Amino acid sequence: MTSQRTGGMAGAVAAFLTAAYLMVVRPRLLRAGATDGEVHGPYPGAGLIPDGTRSATMAVTIDAPRSRVWPWLVQMGTRRGGWYSWDRLDNFGRRSAGTIHPEWQDAAVGDRLAATPDGSQWWEVAALEPEKFLGLRMSIDLRGRPFDPAGERPRHFTDSLWGFELKDAAGGRTRLVVSGYWSFRPQWLQPALSILVLEPSHWVMQTRQFSNLKRLVESESS
Repeated sequence: MTSQRTGGMAGAVAAFLTAAYLMVVRPRLLRAGATDGEVHGPYPGAGLIPDGTRSATMAVTIDAPRSRVWPWLVQMGTRRGGWYSWDRLDNFGRRSAGTIHPEWQDAAVGDRLAATPDGSQWWEVAALEPEKFLGLRMSIDLRGRPFDPAGERPRHFTDSLWGFELKDAAGGRTRLVVSGYWSFRPQWLQPALSILVLEPSHWVMQTRQFSNLKRLVESESS
C-alpha cells in the first residue's frame, strides 16, 4: 500500500508539474517580450515554407533606429559575425562580432550564411527587405544533410524560416520581432519535439541574442 501510495503521489506531482508547464510556463516561452498584436497578427514569410506552422514569436525594443540595427543582422553567420547568443552552443566557441564589419554587409536573397565551421549546413537568405525584414531558411533531412527546398523533399526533414522583422517604435527606437514558420516530417513527432526540446532551447538562445544585440547596438549608437 505504501509503494502504491508513493507511486500515486509521484504521478499526481508529475501531472501537476506538466500541467503547470503547459498552461503557465510554455505560453510565456512562446511569446517572450511580444505583444498580442505581434503574436496574433500577420508575420512576413508565410508562403516560404510549404505546410509551415507559425513558430514562437518573441520581441525586444532597442533604443536605436532600424538603420543601426540592420547591419548587425545582415552580418550574422558562423564564419561571419556569429549569432550574438551563447557562442559556445551555437557558434562553436567562436566569439560573435562586437563591431560592424563592412565586408559582411552585402547580403542578398540566395546567400548562404554558414551554420557550421565547415559550411556543411547553412541558413539561406530567403527574404530580404533592407531595414525591415530578414528571413533565413534552413532545409535539412534528419541526418543533417541539406536539400534543395525548390525540389522534392526527403521523407524525413525539417524546413524552417527564422525571421527578423524591424519596425519603428516611439522615440526613434526599433521593435525587433523574431518569429517564423516550421514544417517537419514525420509530422507525428513534431509536437513532442517542439514542446520538449525546441521551444525551451529557442527561448534560451533567442533571449540571449536579444540581450546581446540590444547591448551592442545601443552602445554603438551612444
